[in-house]
Amino acid sequence: MRFQNQDVIELERERASLLIAPQSGGRLLRWRVGDHDIIGWPDNANWNEPARVRGGNPLLFPFLGRHRVDGTIGRWRDSTGVVRAVPMHGFARDLPFEPTIDVANARIDMTLTDSDVTRTGYPFGFRFDAIYHLVDGHTLDATLTTTNTGDTPLPYYAGHHFYFSLPHALRGESRLTLPPARMLYQRDDGAIAEAAAAAHEYRLDDTRIVDRFHALDPLSSGARVKLHTPSLGRTITLALEHPGSIPWYAVTTWTEKPDSDFYCIEPWLGLPDAIHNGLGLRWLAPGASESAVLRIHVALDE
Repeated sequence: MRFQNQDVIELERERASLLIAPQSGGRLLRWRVGDHDIIGWPDNANWNEPARVRGGNPLLFPFLGRHRVDGTIGRWRDSTGVVRAVPMHGFARDLPFEPTIDVANARIDMTLTDSDVTRTGYPFGFRFDAIYHLVDGHTLDATLTTTNTGDTPLPYYAGHHFYFSLPHALRGESRLTLPPARMLYQRDDGAIAEAAAAAHEYRLDDTRIVDRFHALDPLSSGARVKLHTPSLGRTITLALEHPGSIPWYAVTTWTEKPDSDFYCIEPWLGLPDAIHNGLGLRWLAPGASESAVLRIHVALDE
């Protein structure tokens, strides 16, 4: 279908619908449940720079967050000392994915593989798959699968950047609950440091949680994140534990401005600059493959 003068894919199941643009970084643009925009996309989106649009779900791969060498963001140093360029949040959100669409099951599989474009900054053979599946009218499964197609170990740490629609005036009533975690942040010099003491529940107008990483307790079980907004009659639950999934390392909370009508809740496999600090850095052996799975459920008061 056409959306904002772009060719996009629409999937529907029961009361829910997804809009996806595989050619624009494999971006999930919008998830709607009934009359509710759960994940939103702005009316004034600049499709010339989709990676900069505040909406949808940018896919973060092979690295996420800020990595730097000698103070320059977007650089990383390999084990031999060679410095290479990979942009903040990685290159996946800037590149076209190849889609496989299953309309009957409301599922899309999108694939990005290494190319001359990626090998300059990231000299590894890989296949990165993003799968969205509308399980029912209230539930979305999101899977990130990474495969090492090369002959050397592959370093990576991927993640999501969900822009959940939320009128900014409702932040004060919205409650975010998190599993046991440490609250961390990235200092101006790039180092990861302890932030405020972590809590179990936060109000979304609490500025202390903007741009904060909630590093999950690996010993906790049944990890779930919940966002409840009474005026919308809506509770969003992110189930971070799923059979066959590798563990999520952290959940990041971020919004851009006090009057931004979105709040980002971002499951990540590692922390910024993990390629240097090792916090969540994953290594895949040649031929190996692994998946990070989460389920998002929307409960509406009706």
